[in-house]
Amino acid sequence: MKAPHNTLSYTELIANTHLQPGTKILFAHFPGDGHFNPLTGLAVHLKALGCDVRWYTSPHYAGKIKKMDMPYYLFDKAVDVHASNIEQVFPERAKCKSQVSKLKFDMIHAFVLRSPEYYEDLRELKRTFNFGIMICDNTFGAIPFVREKLHVPVIAISIVPLVETSRDLPPAGLGLTPSGSYLGRRRQDLLRYLADKFLFARPVKVMQAILRSYGIDPGKWNIFDILLKKADLVLQSGVPGFEYRRSDMGANIHFIGPLLPYAPKQKGPRWYDKRLTRYKKVVLVTQGTVEKDPSKLLEPTLEAFKNTDTLVIATTGGSGTTKLRELYPWDNILIEDFIPFDDVMPYADVYVTNGGYGGVLLGIQNSLPLVVAGVHEGKNEICARVDYFRLGINLETETPSPQKLKAAVENVMADQQYKINVALLKEEFTHYHPDELCAYYVSELLREKTKKALLRAKLLQEV
Repeated sequence: MKAPHNTLSYTELIANTHLQPGTKILFAHFPGDGHFNPLTGLAVHLKALGCDVRWYTSPHYAGKIKKMDMPYYLFDKAVDVHASNIEQVFPERAKCKSQVSKLKFDMIHAFVLRSPEYYEDLRELKRTFNFGIMICDNTFGAIPFVREKLHVPVIAISIVPLVETSRDLPPAGLGLTPSGSYLGRRRQDLLRYLADKFLFARPVKVMQAILRSYGIDPGKWNIFDILLKKADLVLQSGVPGFEYRRSDMGANIHFIGPLLPYAPKQKGPRWYDKRLTRYKKVVLVTQGTVEKDPSKLLEPTLEAFKNTDTLVIATTGGSGTTKLRELYPWDNILIEDFIPFDDVMPYADVYVTNGGYGGVLLGIQNSLPLVVAGVHEGKNEICARVDYFRLGINLETETPSPQKLKAAVENVMADQQYKINVALLKEEFTHYHPDELCAYYVSELLREKTKKALLRAKLLQEV
């Protein structure tokens, strides 16, 4: 299936999307904010087109789905493990000290072992809601089961940088950037071999064993590739300009532009603070809603710029706001639980973040060069790309010192090339229409399914 943005205008894209009213679509996701939020805008768009959109989800997200006025089915057999409770569900995770050991633990316990539980739930769910297609994030472990056991087409939305293995790149998951030299490429070959055969061998073996026990051929792919290869389509959030070049990208993978969360129309006045007019330099810092420890990024940023001529706006997600205000009472420090990014980002000069993919894409969309400090939960891959494409500076740690952080922010402010690179990528964003592209692909995939069913029926009649 050819990427339509190469051949169809926006108007033609709409005209070529044919979805029957009442088309049954199930959304599913691994229970994490970065896995759920990017799917919400698409779900709302498909509902507006007349589709019957429902969710399979964790109780953790029931409230948000209610606000979108959509039906949902909660995990039953599946263990409800998400980013904010993983340490409680798996206390043994605390013994994992290194980045790699924690990543392997999460792969097995949070993702792989949950996949047959998701399938058992979905098999029962289908008796109640006979969905014709499933849309999920690309880490949702039930992808092979739904496609091969329930015979339902699957669209996987890649909500992280593309993790597909490539002969042109180092292995995914380690935050390494590609090399163009001969020796560098041979080193990448060796690293891919070591990652597959030793580093991530255990998660792969567990996944392969589970799939085989259900009569599903796992192929010879690694843990990052199995779900991508098993999906009918992989729609990559983002654009080629924010992804490493590959000569061997899978034919089922298509870029759709930045897929950002659904944002209901804002009621009442937009956020504003009079201090915005008193400071020429503005730094926005956040570490998302999942990370609860303000000492990692919020405090170093506030410490670096307290009582200076730079206004620092910090959003805490509700973690430690009062205490931070007591610690940093200076006029140039503004601390809030939450500020709509659309309201605050136009005033900022630099965005300091722990590297969540959605936040980084939103920062680029708002023309903000970045200073990133994230390692775990795949953030190392996002931060590596920020640095590689010179959209900002990667501090390569989750706990930067105030001195290192201040130097990075001042460097980004002083070097206009960062701003230029972000502007160029923002321009590339404008050539994509994520919701409309997704709807087009849903339409085409269902059309292909119908054609195959008619062809099978015809062949059976002839026999």
